[in-house]
Amino acid sequence: MSRLHDHFDLAIVGAGIVGLACALAAVRRGLSVVVLERDAGPRGASIRNFGFVTVSGQERSTVWPRAQRSRAIWQEVATAAGIAIEQRGLWLAARRPVAAAVLEAFMRTDMAAGCELLDAATARRRCPGLKAPELAAVLTSPYELRIESRRAVPRLCDWLREVHGVEFRWNTAVHAVEDSGVATARGPVAADAVIVCPGDDLVTLFPGRLAAYAVSRCRLQMLRLESPGFTLPGTVMSDLSLLRYGGFAQLPEATALRTLLETQQGEYLAHGIHVIIAQSADGSLVVGDSHHYETADQPFDDAGVERLILQEYRRISGSPAPAVRERWSGTYAVAPDRALLVDAPGPRVRLVIITSGIGASTGFAIGEEVINELFDSTETHTS
Repeated sequence: MSRLHDHFDLAIVGAGIVGLACALAAVRRGLSVVVLERDAGPRGASIRNFGFVTVSGQERSTVWPRAQRSRAIWQEVATAAGIAIEQRGLWLAARRPVAAAVLEAFMRTDMAAGCELLDAATARRRCPGLKAPELAAVLTSPYELRIESRRAVPRLCDWLREVHGVEFRWNTAVHAVEDSGVATARGPVAADAVIVCPGDDLVTLFPGRLAAYAVSRCRLQMLRLESPGFTLPGTVMSDLSLLRYGGFAQLPEATALRTLLETQQGEYLAHGIHVIIAQSADGSLVVGDSHHYETADQPFDDAGVERLILQEYRRISGSPAPAVRERWSGTYAVAPDRALLVDAPGPRVRLVIITSGIGASTGFAIGEEVINELFDSTETHTS
C-alpha cells in the first residue's frame, strides 16, 4: 500500500510510460515518489499504441541499446506485476526482392544476432497468417514483446502503488513548477525534485521551451479487427516498415526500396502508413497505422486512410481483413531533430518527452537514465 507523504523526494507530472518508468527507477533507489496526473487514469499515447516493444531494426547508436534495456525491464515488471505478454517476436515480411535485399544487409550487421532470414516457403509453413502471393523473404526476430497497453499501463500503476509505495494523485492538473515542488489545482505538492513528462501536451508546462525545440504532434489511425481464425507466431510488419525504423532505413540498400515505394505506394508514404499486425489473447488483431503531422490537432479519422491500411493488410496476409471491431486515434509528440528530449528548466527539474513514438520500446531505459542523471549530478543537462 502507498505511504502518504507531506513531502516527496520526487514529484512526477504525467502517468504515461515515461513518467511511470521514472517512478520505477526512483523507487528502486529508495526515493519517495508522487505521480500527478490530470486525468482519472492513463489516457494518452501510452495506452493508444500497439504495446509493441520493438528491438530489431531500431536505430543503431542510441535507440537500439535503450530498446534492449527496456525489453529486459519489461520482462521483469511483467512477471512481478502480473502483466501478460501477449506475443513474443517479430516477423518482418519482405514482399519485394528489393525489400529482401534490405533484410539481407541487416543480417550482415551485429544487430541481427539471434535473428533468422527465412525463404517464402518456410515462412508460409511456419506462419499461417502469411499467405501473400508476393513474398520474397521473412526476417524473424526473437526479441520483441507485446503487451496490451490499455490493460498493462493501468496495472503498472497499481503495482507501483501497491508494492513500491508510489502515491498517485489522479484528476490533479499541475499548472506550475516551483523551487519547492509543484502547484496544482488541488494545492501545492512539496518535492525536492520534479520530472515533467507531458506527452503531447505542449501548452500547459514550459511551452516556450518546447517551442524552442520545435516539438509538435503526430496523430495515428488505429484499428482492432476481429480474429482472423489463425494464430500469429509474432507481430508482423512488412516493406513499408523498413523505411520507418533507422536500423533498416539507414542501410544503403534501403535507398532502392524507398525509390520503388515512392513509385508504387506513394499515397501510403504520403500518409505515413506502415502496417503492423499484432494479435491479442482473444485472437483479435490490432492493426495500423498512419502518421499525420500538419493535421495532428484534428480529431477526425480519414476513411481513405483506413482503406489503405486494410489493403496493405490483405497484401501481407493474402486474405481479406476481418471486420473492424474498434477504431481510435493515437497521438504523440515529435521533434524534427531528435528521438528524445531531456531539458533542464531548473537544477532539480527535468522535462522529458520521447519525441518519436517509441515509448513502449525505450521508456524504461530512459527512465533509468533520467533518474541517474538527476540524482547523481546537479549539472544542467540538455539532450
